[in-house]
Amino acid sequence: MRQDTTATDAGKKARMVDIAREAGVSLATVDRVLNGRDGVNAETASRVQAVVQRLNYAPNLAASLLSRGRALLFDIVLPAGSNTFIRDLGEAVLAAERDFTAFGVKPRLHLIEGFDPDALAEALRRVGRGSDGVGFIALDHPAVREAVAELAAAGVPVATMVSDLPQSARIGYVGVDNRAAGRTAGDLMGRFLAGRSGEVGLIAGSLAYRGHEEREAGFRSVLRERFPNLTVPALVEGHDSVEQSAAVTARLLDAHPGLIGLYNIGGGNRGVAEVLRRRPAEAPHLVYIGHELTPHTRRFLIDGVMDAAINQNPRAEAAETLRLLLGHHTRPAEPAAPGAPVRIEIFTRENLP
Repeated sequence: MRQDTTATDAGKKARMVDIAREAGVSLATVDRVLNGRDGVNAETASRVQAVVQRLNYAPNLAASLLSRGRALLFDIVLPAGSNTFIRDLGEAVLAAERDFTAFGVKPRLHLIEGFDPDALAEALRRVGRGSDGVGFIALDHPAVREAVAELAAAGVPVATMVSDLPQSARIGYVGVDNRAAGRTAGDLMGRFLAGRSGEVGLIAGSLAYRGHEEREAGFRSVLRERFPNLTVPALVEGHDSVEQSAAVTARLLDAHPGLIGLYNIGGGNRGVAEVLRRRPAEAPHLVYIGHELTPHTRRFLIDGVMDAAINQNPRAEAAETLRLLLGHHTRPAEPAAPGAPVRIEIFTRENLP
């Protein structure tokens, strides 16, 4: 019987030379197969891939890219505007470059109009033409799904962040479970109101974001199941803008002066808080629950304007998105491996870090 003496049997990492020897081909042939280039017949390519799988070969991507004089360019497309969380996410993407330099990765950030699906689709096509991978906050729209499909067909991996687009060709999603986040908000609202009956208003950034739609559904489901004493008379959209969120909050309170609770599904917390600060001191306390721990929401929690902030970690999401896109290049024949889930965090004035 032939004694197998491959590098992996000796506890060492398999090399391209090991693959070439085991498959009976040249190093140039192995390089062509691993990088998806033409010039190798199907039978030989299949034999090389079988050896790659058997030896559990993981290419040294950094060395390969550096030898070719270029990095992997990953483009992250985020909505522009006054949303502090999105700003923090963008900064986290750029800061993550130092952690991925050894892998030959360079992230690039693009800010666009966030609520126009056609503009988003066009931006994806534009940045995708010179990209090795794209991450973006998805709008749930046919034009966006089509743009993702075109990038995937061109070999450009796409990952969604914060808000998903599951019926698309994206390789994975990085973010919290938004329905669970909405249910968490509903549970907190019911507990904080402690048996009081009345109306609770909802403010969304935009229901074009599946994530905001899922949060609304989760919030309403908990109220139906466990807090039927609370009703939702209206939902308005503030487009994650400080100014627009202030305007819709004022109109919501004018139309429903008896509101006892307010759940801001998206951004614009500064606008909501600005209006709530002007409420008459003698009015019953209105429970206000929002999302993301930022310097602004931290102040609102300490001042008692906001009762709870449901948070997700932008640094973790930025790093996980880059890891997901990198994995597509290091193991192109395998489905994207799910990373650690992004945790939902709950902050009140008593547990601020």
